Amino acid sequence: MFHVEHFFAVAARLFKHFRPEVFIFRKPGNFAQKCSTWNTFKQCGNARSRVSKVKRFTCGCGLVCDNPQQTIIPMRLFRIFLAWVGGLSLCCASLWTQPATELVLAGGTVIDVSAWGRSAKDIPDAVVVVSEGRIVAVGPRAEVPIPKGARIVDCTGKFLVPGLVDGFAGMNSQGQASAFLAMGVTTVVASADNRRGHIDLAASPRPHLYLIDSVGTTDDWSLLIGQKGWTTKLREGAHPTELSAEDIARQLAETAKLGTRVVWLGRNLTAANTQWIIAHAHQMGMVTYGEFAATPYRVGVEAGVDALVHMGRYELGAVPDELQRPLAQDPFGPAASTAYDYAERVPTTDVRLRSYARFLAQHHAALMPTFSTYFLHLPGHRNLWHEPAAALLDPDALFNPPDRTTGELTYPIAAWAHRLPATSQRWMQESQRKKADQEAMRLWQVNQVLFSAQPHYLAASAAPVDGSMPGISEHVEMEMLVRLGLSPREALAAATNNYSLEFGWNELGLIAPGRRADILVVDSDPTMNVWNARRISGIVFDGNLMDRDALLHAK
Repeated sequence: MFHVEHFFAVAARLFKHFRPEVFIFRKPGNFAQKCSTWNTFKQCGNARSRVSKVKRFTCGCGLVCDNPQQTIIPMRLFRIFLAWVGGLSLCCASLWTQPATELVLAGGTVIDVSAWGRSAKDIPDAVVVVSEGRIVAVGPRAEVPIPKGARIVDCTGKFLVPGLVDGFAGMNSQGQASAFLAMGVTTVVASADNRRGHIDLAASPRPHLYLIDSVGTTDDWSLLIGQKGWTTKLREGAHPTELSAEDIARQLAETAKLGTRVVWLGRNLTAANTQWIIAHAHQMGMVTYGEFAATPYRVGVEAGVDALVHMGRYELGAVPDELQRPLAQDPFGPAASTAYDYAERVPTTDVRLRSYARFLAQHHAALMPTFSTYFLHLPGHRNLWHEPAAALLDPDALFNPPDRTTGELTYPIAAWAHRLPATSQRWMQESQRKKADQEAMRLWQVNQVLFSAQPHYLAASAAPVDGSMPGISEHVEMEMLVRLGLSPREALAAATNNYSLEFGWNELGLIAPGRRADILVVDSDPTMNVWNARRISGIVFDGNLMDRDALLHAK
């Protein structure tokens, strides 16, 4: 069998026969940019006139030798070496293009998460055939033949679930990338911002990353920062400011060229620009997330925004018009504080709130609550540091992480308060905790009203901020969706195929032919209890079996 490392070892030994001291690195207009030794330089000639009189050998990498007497033997060997490399490269290419051995998962139950989780056509004793990173066949064992020579993984008694999608999160380190994968999150819609830090694109292994970029406003964390003409233009002041129509059009086009998958529509975008961006982003094949303030939520939803992000934000759509109108000029100041306070405290019987719930259910936009950032404020939470994957995480890379010992969020007090007695300091911290917990409970009750109209949901953790943790909090999010009222199957769909239905991302979300081979093998039925989705015994990522234990114990 051919091994690439053997090829390079032989190449390295052969290359030792060459005499690199006769090579002169040149640039156009520079006869001798660099020479290994002064003697070689003299032998090669020190006059430009000699360049046209001697036979030279050049190669694409910019190596030039001007002394045929010095190079006749090395150059002949070098030509032989190049011919050998070329022939072997063709052979190597043909070997690598041969189909890889298929991977077969046999005997498990394929969980159906289609139709927003309202279908239950599971396939017991199934055979799933994977080849070249894609699923090529799925069905009952009696109907799907196992390819000859395939690698077979016995999944008898286990359950097969599509790889999970975290629709909004940061990933600023290898530890976070590993934690996502270890918890079965194979795709992350990744955001860079002042709380989540930069996305670690060099992490390996890492989940599939779909990048988010803001459009329409200044943003210190934009993907275009560092690109010609954008760094100064996009720098923020105290708050983001809206760009001109011309700049918005150019910004959208250029972030699309970078491969951006999701466009973020922020609080200071006015209605006309929001509508324009949504329409043109969709024409370019990009998804839109809305966190509106200056734009009324109803306007953004009617314009076709794909997802409304964050509990504590989209409830603003239930405020009266007299509170909404001032936000066009004051999306961050006192007017915004008043509007958010009203939205948090709106009675659950409020006619406007229930009308807004029905409005959301009748339109395309899905809700992405990111409940995980409120998990530690709500009853029934636990210490997430006890999760095995938490050992991969550095608290310094998390924004406002919970205390390792208690699992609770900490509440800093003002510097002057540290002069007070310890009992007074504890009282102040406890007062902050109670206030935050009450806010979370009020928002939760508003979200129960929104849920009653049955809008579509997407699971996202918003990690790593405010107690949420990469990978771990995707499962917390599914738990919270079940607590809200979704069935376990519907919660699984919110973390998998709903992204395909809502965004048209048909490469993921289902265990079906043509989909990406990202598959979780779990020990118990997650449609009976969504907690079982974390009982992962195997992970297929991009068609390859991953060593989950190695991920969990990576140094």
